[in-house]
Amino acid sequence: MKKFGLLSMLTILLLSGCQKKDAYLTVLKDPDNIHHSMKQLSDVIVHDIFSPPVASRIYVYPSIAAYEAMLPAYPDYKSLAGQLHGLTPTPQPDTTRTICFELASVHAFLKIGTMLIFSEDKMKEYQKNLYAKLKPTMPSDVWDNSLAYGEEVAAHIKAWMDGDNYKQTRTFPKFSITDEPSRWKPTPPAYIDGIEPAWAKIRTMVIDSSSMFKPAAPPAFDMTEGSEFRTKVEEVYRVVNESTPETKAIASFWDCNPYVSHQTGHVMFATKKITPGGHWIGITNIACHVAKADFPKTVEAYTLTSICLFDAFISCWDEKYRSNLIRPETVINQYMDENWVPILQTPPFPEHTSGHSVISTASAIGLTSLFGTPFAYTDSVEVEYGLEPRHFNAFLDASSEAAISRLYGGIHYMPAIEFGVDQGKKVGELIVSRLEMEKK
Repeated sequence: MKKFGLLSMLTILLLSGCQKKDAYLTVLKDPDNIHHSMKQLSDVIVHDIFSPPVASRIYVYPSIAAYEAMLPAYPDYKSLAGQLHGLTPTPQPDTTRTICFELASVHAFLKIGTMLIFSEDKMKEYQKNLYAKLKPTMPSDVWDNSLAYGEEVAAHIKAWMDGDNYKQTRTFPKFSITDEPSRWKPTPPAYIDGIEPAWAKIRTMVIDSSSMFKPAAPPAFDMTEGSEFRTKVEEVYRVVNESTPETKAIASFWDCNPYVSHQTGHVMFATKKITPGGHWIGITNIACHVAKADFPKTVEAYTLTSICLFDAFISCWDEKYRSNLIRPETVINQYMDENWVPILQTPPFPEHTSGHSVISTASAIGLTSLFGTPFAYTDSVEVEYGLEPRHFNAFLDASSEAAISRLYGGIHYMPAIEFGVDQGKKVGELIVSRLEMEKK
């Protein structure tokens, strides 16, 4: 009996030691480590007031780094090397060392994310606090090996990232304003210059080029009575003037304008808001929680959504600065009603096509490919900005509402919305058809 008791005790101690040693396997597989890191990145993007196109770049590279770093632990997932323009195979890990690839994934995400924002201290403080919780769960050698592999993957992604023409576009001249009646002009109250006029020069991820899905042109500028263009302008004017509490709520929910300015006397200040891409990253978070997505599925979802956002913004911005169309606010003030103001503040770039229509549709198609349809969820992304949550039964229902919100808000004509939805549909469908993330 004594021998049996001693043997049982040794067995329990051995198992207990193994469980403690391997505790990190459970802790690090928690997808909240990625969710919280992404939320921190979103918060910093809002704080630093990045433009919607630039924000899409800040989301995509950390997501791809996280995805590539986790792959050695998940053989059912396929590398994006050779699938994304210019991305070469990621360095493979040293198989003689024990590595926690979930930690490597989080570390690669944070490493790249910190490179892309201004408030590095906020990301570093978050990382410090997160690692203080995670490190005690893991043997020191595994910890060091995992961070080292995350660094290696991040360095590889950074080298690829640096070739996307972003740095070169920082040196391009500002957008030139002309007196031509149809052309975009800065709008009140801040009269900000057109943002990112050269964004079409950024290297795409999946689509062949920025102009691959060139949408139909907007109606020709013509403010004579009965013209197609004037009819579209009058539609915006009427919809805003006859707005209801529901249309106002929809417009506000999908505003996502990081440039909202307020003027009191001679003092101007800004209200910080999440970008359109940030809203869809938030929807991705919600979808993962509803679907109870595990660590790899969560990373896949963020990666696919961010790729859809990135290419959709490039496609949209290519058309914006090609058609260079004047905004409803400018036209209505000049030709119809000098005191008219839209429900939403007009963002600082040309009108056609609608950014939310393009990027929301592309993102919705990406999410639908992962989680299916119908997919009921409550969108609470804007609650922290003082707005009520909204319920949707499918991602494409949400993207349709996001698109029409631009008419309700008075900042887009219907052609920009309709053609933008079609443009986003083509971008999203191509990405989903070309990318193979889960091995078949």
